[in-house]
Amino acid sequence: MPDQTPDNSSKKRWIKPVITPLRSGMLNKSGGSQNLSWTESIDGVPIKQLVEEFGSPLFVVSEKKLRRNLQRLKHAFESRYPEVICAWSYKTNYLGAVCNSFHQEGAWAEVVSEFEYQKARSLGVPGHSILFNGPFKRPAILETAIIEGARIHIDHLDELYTLEEIATRLRRRVNVSIRLNFDTGFTEPWSRFGFNIENGQARDVAWRIASSDYLQLTGLHSHIGTFVLEPRAYQNQVTTMYQFLTEIEAQTGAVIEYIDIGGGFASANALQGIYLPVEQVVPSVEQYAEAICDTLLELGHEREARGLKRPILILETGRALVDDAESLICSVIANKRLPDGRRAIIVDAGVNLLFTAFWYNHKVTPTRQLEGRPEDTVIYGPLCMNIDLMRNSIMLPPVNVGDTLIFSPVGAYNHTQWLQFIEYRPNVVMIDTHEKTWLIRQAEELSTITDLERLPEHLQDPYPQGEPEDIFNPLSQPD
Repeated sequence: MPDQTPDNSSKKRWIKPVITPLRSGMLNKSGGSQNLSWTESIDGVPIKQLVEEFGSPLFVVSEKKLRRNLQRLKHAFESRYPEVICAWSYKTNYLGAVCNSFHQEGAWAEVVSEFEYQKARSLGVPGHSILFNGPFKRPAILETAIIEGARIHIDHLDELYTLEEIATRLRRRVNVSIRLNFDTGFTEPWSRFGFNIENGQARDVAWRIASSDYLQLTGLHSHIGTFVLEPRAYQNQVTTMYQFLTEIEAQTGAVIEYIDIGGGFASANALQGIYLPVEQVVPSVEQYAEAICDTLLELGHEREARGLKRPILILETGRALVDDAESLICSVIANKRLPDGRRAIIVDAGVNLLFTAFWYNHKVTPTRQLEGRPEDTVIYGPLCMNIDLMRNSIMLPPVNVGDTLIFSPVGAYNHTQWLQFIEYRPNVVMIDTHEKTWLIRQAEELSTITDLERLPEHLQDPYPQGEPEDIFNPLSQPD
């Protein structure tokens, strides 16, 4: 008698049906079917292997990408201008492995606090290769910076007076720079930092330094904003700074050795509220370089006619170097349906780890081929807070609990602004240029937090009157 066992091998996978309301006249800002591609590895290392070894969520840094980004930046500027210094912005990501990847490629350190200064020195960066910015520099760290030869950029008059007092006491001539602020016409002026050019304050400060016995003005610094999408803003920036340089040199006799234009270059990330493709919105490094260097070269002819060298160009780049060199792997822990009918998923990484989710629509990529019809999906993190929103809207096919997703780019500002809030912060690994994986920051555990706490003696016992009864368990009640 023939075998009557049914053949189930040809059965199709069952997918739960859903009803999605059609809203006529409304455009889908997220576009059509997106994220149907998938990524199984990072720099040749399988995602599955990374998660099995280091857990989820997990940050993954590409050393190869870090180095290539800086090499490209240097080439873009050094091929267009005679003398350029690239400095790495520590506040963007101060993981030691990230910083030293850039330092080994020749980058200086740009720091904005005592902590960041000490971090750079602990990594082996000499004082003379540190640019010291920021509005808060204690006298002790200013004295250290003077002795070690750091480039100090003065932010306000009280800092100028403190520097002069220290230099006078040490009887040491100190080269300083002043931070400038002004309107470029393309970016909102960051007027809380430095000295304003338009109202004459910057000119007064330059004269004040010129009259000092121990301070000497040798540099000009400005930073016009962050995620600047218009290269012409930098053209106006260097034009304004150069005009100020020419005026101050003529009036005070100072010789300005360098112009530091700060950072602010955009990365290949998607700002919320901008719906054009990133490739159409974000300028390339070469476009920034052309706008800046062509303007400086044109302005430099008059200076060369006076027998002076063109000023050194200093960049303090952060986001554009590191953002696309890091990814965040996370796992799906739940599926839901929201009251409006949209699908929602919960992942094991929240805004405590991905602070930039508040202003970016990060690219989200599955790590396997997903089947089913893509639909508008909300991605939440695991935190018990309503603000824990990783993506407000993205077209995704159905995902299962345990599936992994990759958020990218995430290298800028997430390790410097992440929070020890509700959940432990996870492992961070780096894949080197030979596809070897290194743990570069260990995941937190309870002792990471409690080791810094101090519990008063009278609070060490939570129940000095005896442990409370379990009112929900009748077996625990006395007879």
